[in-house]
Amino acid sequence: MKQYLVKPETKVKLSKWDPNDTGDFKGGKEEGLAKLEKLNGKLETLQELMFAEHKHKVLVVLQAMDTGGKDGTIRRVFDRVNPAGVRVASFKAPTEEELDHDYLWRVHKQVPGKGELVVFNRSHYEDVLVVRVHNYVPPEVWGKRFDQINEFERTLAENGTTILKFYLHIDLDEQKERLQARLDDPTKRWKFRLGDLEERKLWPEYMKAFEDVLSKTSTEYAPWYIIPANRKWFRDLAISSVLVDTLEGLNMKYPESEENLDGVVIE
Repeated sequence: MKQYLVKPETKVKLSKWDPNDTGDFKGGKEEGLAKLEKLNGKLETLQELMFAEHKHKVLVVLQAMDTGGKDGTIRRVFDRVNPAGVRVASFKAPTEEELDHDYLWRVHKQVPGKGELVVFNRSHYEDVLVVRVHNYVPPEVWGKRFDQINEFERTLAENGTTILKFYLHIDLDEQKERLQARLDDPTKRWKFRLGDLEERKLWPEYMKAFEDVLSKTSTEYAPWYIIPANRKWFRDLAISSVLVDTLEGLNMKYPESEENLDGVVIE
């Protein structure tokens, strides 16, 4: 999955990244889902190992346009993990208390502790995306935040947090289909907001904002992956592959018991 990694100091142009891409995987959806099932099993084991070892911390950041698939990714990729060691943090409009602090205050409280895997469903990047597109703060304010975010993530990494960031890349046509599907399905209408249509009109502005995010904040210690997400099965397969490879690279081991168990017999 290295072809989806944004190398540091790369100038990203999203129009050059194909959201329908399935990379080197030629097996199609059926084979992809079978491989995903195996990866889910590996992720379950690795996450339990990380929880038991109580040494590493992993932060997964998901960003996307509306209908990009953040919720679906969480459901499918983390389908079998133990909830005791995995937590999802969602960042919506800030509260009055949060607005009284700097924009990273509410984020820092949600980062993972030892043995924990935390998924950010949206994140601190909203403060260089939504606030920019809607002119909530002037450019001289949000423009400084790229460096601030890089330093924030550097601090986390230097204190033992492994950071993986995924931009779920869909196109305008795919978003149209997904919004229409929500509107047509009575069980999904609760997800549909008229405001989604207004946000859709701002697609070019969002693409420019995302391009700046991906170009300016993909680092060696907190890399971005641009995941082709028009095909949901491949989106989940790609993210699961990166997660499993990363956790395997931590070379984790189950800890020894803190007690002397020599000679213990169960009767």
